[in-house]
Amino acid sequence: MPVTRQKKGELIEEYRELVRNSGALVFTNYRGISVKQINSLRGKMKDSGGDYVVTKNTLLRVALEQEGRITPAELLAGPNAVVFTSEDVAKSVTALKDWIKAAKVVEITGAILESSALDATSAEKLSDLPTKEQVLSSILGTLNAPAGTLVRVLNAPLSSLVRVINAHVEKEQEAA
Repeated sequence: MPVTRQKKGELIEEYRELVRNSGALVFTNYRGISVKQINSLRGKMKDSGGDYVVTKNTLLRVALEQEGRITPAELLAGPNAVVFTSEDVAKSVTALKDWIKAAKVVEITGAILESSALDATSAEKLSDLPTKEQVLSSILGTLNAPAGTLVRVLNAPLSSLVRVINAHVEKEQEAA
């Protein structure tokens, strides 16, 4: 049954919204996957902040063009399902790779990251990026390091003075 013009417009708007809110688009070949497996993968992607959507290539191409993103022809060919990642790209791609390892039915064919098209190998390496939590904790650690050093430097003379006084008190107690 053909898709009506109104339905196509709705799908383009849905794709545009997904593209607009995604850090990256990871393309997969979903041949040989059952509906049950697709639903399982969708659940896994939801948990990691992404969306797994079986797309219509021509409508996705229109949505990408309207959003000012690149439209690599090699990624928009054949049966595609796309992971629209959250702002935490690494978390979503890692979840996808973990699911693929277990199911062994889906393969990553490429990705769009900002204004770059990535091949399958590069797309899989997105999972090697640090997660948002890792980056934030690293920044926090970097910001806290000077403060911790300052506290230790300021406390050192006071600690030394306390140890000297304590030693003197103990010596006086022993003498008495």
